[in-house]
Amino acid sequence: MGELIRHTLSDLLLRGDVHDPDLNRISVTVGEVRCSPDLKVATAYVTPLGGKGGPELIAALARNKGELRHLLGKEMTAKYVPDLRFRLDETYDQMDDTRRLFADETVQRDIAARDEDDDDDARD
Repeated sequence: MGELIRHTLSDLLLRGDVHDPDLNRISVTVGEVRCSPDLKVATAYVTPLGGKGGPELIAALARNKGELRHLLGKEMTAKYVPDLRFRLDETYDQMDDTRRLFADETVQRDIAARDEDDDDDARD
């Protein structure tokens, strides 16, 4: 259900179907949608293209969640459309932090030492 909502929501935002010029001028990436176990609430993790203007994007989506829910209901074949919540997708920031961590000289040294230990164990 989450993937269906993600795909449909992405299409709606890409086409600019919402009647809000503030929202339509922002390019939005919908990274993931998680649904509650009872499918009553769907949380969409979104990010603006370029990563700037996140709070404005969340505010615009929240302002238009009723219209988005209505449009989702028209597009999807689901019996019930969950209430929508929007959160900034911080996955990309976490990936950048992970890349910086792995690029650290100390971490590289530890990885190299571990690889050497694994090679020694394989030879024994």
